[in-house]
Amino acid sequence: MKEITGINHVGLRVRDMQVSRTFYEQLGFEFIVGPVGPEPVAIIEHPSGVNFNLILNAAADAPQGNVLMEEPVKYPGYTHIALEVTDGQAVAARVRDMGITITEEVRFEGAYFFFIRDPDNNVIEFHQPA
Repeated sequence: MKEITGINHVGLRVRDMQVSRTFYEQLGFEFIVGPVGPEPVAIIEHPSGVNFNLILNAAADAPQGNVLMEEPVKYPGYTHIALEVTDGQAVAARVRDMGITITEEVRFEGAYFFFIRDPDNNVIEFHQPA
């Protein structure tokens, strides 16, 4: 469809708004509003325009793992979001300085990308294209 102009937001189900808000603010996201709506949702946005809706209804006793990434059976669904960066090495260094674990790093045909997990094990890729 030619009417699609981009991604409006990504929804992430989380257990604790304050924990997730603090994590994403470290990455440069700004709190916009929330909780709002019947779900409820908190909205955060990065100055680049990337918008996340933190869906605040995850069960506190839900398994800690990520069923789409860690189970031997590969279920269908969204596995991660990739945020494009201009200097992957610099971003990786800042992420490490924040005490965030990089779970995987890849260099492939001139591209560099790495993965982290948020407090609810949602996977985030930082991607520097070749």
